[in-house]
Amino acid sequence: MRAVVQRVSEARVTVEGERVGSIERGLLVFLGAAQGDEAKDVQYSAEKIAGLRVFPNDDGRMSLSVVDIGGAVLVVSQFTLFGDVRRGRRPSFDGAADPENAERLYMDLVQRLRDKGLRVETGTFRATMSVHATIDGPVTIQIDSRKLY
Repeated sequence: MRAVVQRVSEARVTVEGERVGSIERGLLVFLGAAQGDEAKDVQYSAEKIAGLRVFPNDDGRMSLSVVDIGGAVLVVSQFTLFGDVRRGRRPSFDGAADPENAERLYMDLVQRLRDKGLRVETGTFRATMSVHATIDGPVTIQIDSRKLY
């Protein structure tokens, strides 16, 4: 499972001009599931996202998590995180999980974040979405559960 996490002051996602998810201060997470991902990948990713200390404390040091600040999370599915361009110029997405499995893993991660008391908004799985965000910092972190093994 791969996530690109950005600290935002606000973010929203629309589908066909209709807002389907929005947050104020928190994290925008682009999430992709890989072939072979399972519960341990979801668990690892959820723990990292919720515990990521990227918000400043009173001294301006990044030492607070989204949980600590009472922020929210906007999770947007993005299989293109597994685009492989080693051969040619058109990405291959063979490493991405099949849509049914990917959606199940995506929703599992969303639920795990909610179980941690976070307000979690989402995009629409398998839809063409427009994502608008005010990136704060900018702070962008990549999380990859495959780095575990």
